[in-house]
Amino acid sequence: MNKIIKDVTNRIIKRSQNSRKIYLARINEAKKNSVNRAVLDCANLAHAIAPMNDEEKTHLSDMKSFNMGIVTAYNDMLSAHEPYHAYPDILKKELIKYGSTAQVAGGVPAMCDGVTQGQPGMELSLFSRDNIAMGTAIALSHNTYDGAFYLGICDKIVPGLLIGALSYGHLPAIFVPSGPMPSGISNKEKAKTRQEFAQGKVNEKVLFEVEKASYHSCGTCTFFGTANSNQMLLEMMGLQLPNGSFVNANTPLRYALTRKSAQRLIDLCDKKISISDIVNEKSFVNAIVGLMATGGSTNHTIHLIAMAKAAGIVLTWEDFDDISKVTPLLCKMYPNGSADVNHFRDAGGMSVVIAQLLKAGLVHNDVQTVVGTGLDDFIKEPVLQNEEVLFSDGAIISKNDEVISDTKNPFSSEGGLKLLLGDIGKSVIKTSALKDEHLYIKAPALVFNSQEELQEDFIQGKLEKDFIAVVRYQGPKSNGMPELHKLMPPLGALQDKGFKVAIITDGRMSGASGKVASAIHLYPEAVEGGLISKIENGDIIEMDIRNGTIKLLVDKEVLEKREVKQIDLEKNRHGFGRELFSAIRENISSSETGATIFKLVGEENS
Repeated sequence: MNKIIKDVTNRIIKRSQNSRKIYLARINEAKKNSVNRAVLDCANLAHAIAPMNDEEKTHLSDMKSFNMGIVTAYNDMLSAHEPYHAYPDILKKELIKYGSTAQVAGGVPAMCDGVTQGQPGMELSLFSRDNIAMGTAIALSHNTYDGAFYLGICDKIVPGLLIGALSYGHLPAIFVPSGPMPSGISNKEKAKTRQEFAQGKVNEKVLFEVEKASYHSCGTCTFFGTANSNQMLLEMMGLQLPNGSFVNANTPLRYALTRKSAQRLIDLCDKKISISDIVNEKSFVNAIVGLMATGGSTNHTIHLIAMAKAAGIVLTWEDFDDISKVTPLLCKMYPNGSADVNHFRDAGGMSVVIAQLLKAGLVHNDVQTVVGTGLDDFIKEPVLQNEEVLFSDGAIISKNDEVISDTKNPFSSEGGLKLLLGDIGKSVIKTSALKDEHLYIKAPALVFNSQEELQEDFIQGKLEKDFIAVVRYQGPKSNGMPELHKLMPPLGALQDKGFKVAIITDGRMSGASGKVASAIHLYPEAVEGGLISKIENGDIIEMDIRNGTIKLLVDKEVLEKREVKQIDLEKNRHGFGRELFSAIRENISSSETGATIFKLVGEENS
C-alpha cells in the first residue's frame, strides 16, 4: 500500500473518530429496531399495499419476502434519465421471480446543467443536491422497505441520492445507472465551433446543428464531466455493478445489468449487508484516488466532502491534494483529451483503471462492495449470454493507450486536481487538461461581478490582452455557486490567440472545463468579505500552479485601506423559484466544507 495513501486514510479515520462513532451507533440502533413493514400497524400496511396486485399483496403480507424501495430521478427532459422510465417495471418483474417486490418510493428532481448553463435556473443547481437528499429521505420514510434501488446519473443527483441513502444506512442498497448515449460529433469539433461562435465566425444555426450532433440521443452525455465522474466514483466505492457504468443506454446488455442489480439487492438483503457496511473511510479514499487517476470533475471536491459528512466522515481539500500528488493520471477523455466515455469503455474502462491502481498499491482492497469483498471483483467485464449477464475476467492492460495508460507510463505523474493556497484564499484547480505553458501566469486582474460582464467585454473586443479574470460574487451564499462554463469559449479563444489568460472565482466551472487555468471554489467567498472582494482592475496576480500558490501582489497597506466591494445581489434572489431557496443561501456552508446545509453527524443541533 502506498505510504501517502495509507497516511491520508489514517488521518481521515482519526479526524472522523467521534462523528463516525455516532453515525455507526445510530445505524446499529436502526438495525435493531427492524427496518421493514412488520413494525407497521394494520392500517399503515393496508395503505402501503393498496395499489399492488394480488400476487404482490400476498408476498408483502406474509412478512417473509423482501420489499424494495425505488428512489428514481426519472424525467424525460434529461437525456441520461429518460431511460429510467422503464426501470421500475424491469426491476419489479425480476424481483417477483424470486418472491420479492418493489415500489417506487418516490421521485427526486433532476435538472440538466447543460440546459441551465448561463441561465437563471443554474443558480438552483447546487442547491438541488441537498433537496434531492431530503427527497430521498422522505421517499424512504414509509418504512416498508428492506432494501433500496437508487436511479440517478447526473451532476447533483448522485451525490444527493447518496447523502439520502446514507441517512438510511441500515438498508441494503445498490445504484443502477442508465449508461451513456452513443458517440456523436467529436468533442474537439464541438469545442471548436463554440469558440468560433463566441468570436462571431459562425452563426447560431451552425452552432445549434453541431450541438444537436453532440447531444443526440438518450443516455449520459459522452464527455467525462461530473455525470460520468459520478459513475466512476460509484464503481470505485463498490456501489454499482463492475464495469457496467458505461454500457450504452437502451441496449440488451444495459437491461440485463438492470435485472442483475435486482438479483444483487436480494443477495445483499439475504446477507444483511447494508450501505453502511460498504461506505467507510477507505471507500471514500478509493473514490478520491479514482477521481485523480481519471482526471474527473472538480465538482467532486465539493460533493465528496458533503457525501462523507453524511456518514460521519470528515474530508478536506488537503486530503485531495496529497492523494493527487501520488496518483498518476491514467486517462485522457474530454476535456483533457479527445476521447469520450465510449472510447474509454472500449479501451477496457474501469477494469483497467482499477487493475492498475490495485497493482500500484494506490487503493484499498479490503473493502465491502455490492458484489463481494475487495475491488478485485471489479476487474471484470459484463457479457450477455442467453439474456443473462455473466462477468468474465476484465482487461488489466489498456486496449488503447491513447485513452488509458498504465502507472509506469502515465499521462502525468500527478492526478488531475490540485489545491492552490495564498493570500487571496484557498481554491482548487483542474490540471489534467492544462498544457505546461499554462501552469504559470502573472498578469493584471480584470474584475467582473458576473459572467455576463465578462462576455460583454469580450464581444466588444476589450479583452485582447494578457489578464486574469476575477469573477466574484458567485459563491454558494451569493447566488448558489452556479457553474460558469459559458466563460470557456471566449477565454479559450483568447488563449488560442496567444494571450495569457486565467480565471479566479468563488464560483464553479463545469466538469467539462479545464483548457483555461481556473482557480475555482475560492474560499472565503466575496459575499463574506474574502480578499477577492477587494481586488481591483490592474492588480497583479501570480498563479503558480506547479507550486500550488495564488498571490495578490498588492501591498498590505494598500489593501487595508480598501473597502469590500459589496454589490446588489437582489436580482439573484427571486425569479425562477430562487426566492424559495433563501433559507439555503443563508445557512449553506463554505465550498471547502461541501457547500451544504447539512452539518456533520453529531453536530446537527450546534
